[in-house]
Amino acid sequence: MAIHEIPLTAESQTFGIPLAGTTYRLTVVWRDPAPGWVLDIADASGAPLVQGIPLVTGADLLEQYRHIGFGCALYVQTDNNPDAMPTLANLGATSHLYLVTP
Repeated sequence: MAIHEIPLTAESQTFGIPLAGTTYRLTVVWRDPAPGWVLDIADASGAPLVQGIPLVTGADLLEQYRHIGFGCALYVQTDNNPDAMPTLANLGATSHLYLVTP
């Protein structure tokens, strides 16, 4: 098993990233009025695959999408309190997104 941090900043962003050998486009956005970060995943051409995954701690964000075949897991964890949700200010600083491959 390998664990890699996906570098993020505390701002909305879209970037390409290889996940288990396939390149995807990830979009991370802060959403209001129910505040929180959400993740959208698209294929390399930008066609949406999964949208609106809340960046929550304590669970594999991709587990319910195993049928898509991402071949990896994504976890969110915050320094000093692994169960604390990422905030508008701390994403990428003390709150991290990790890619876990078998």
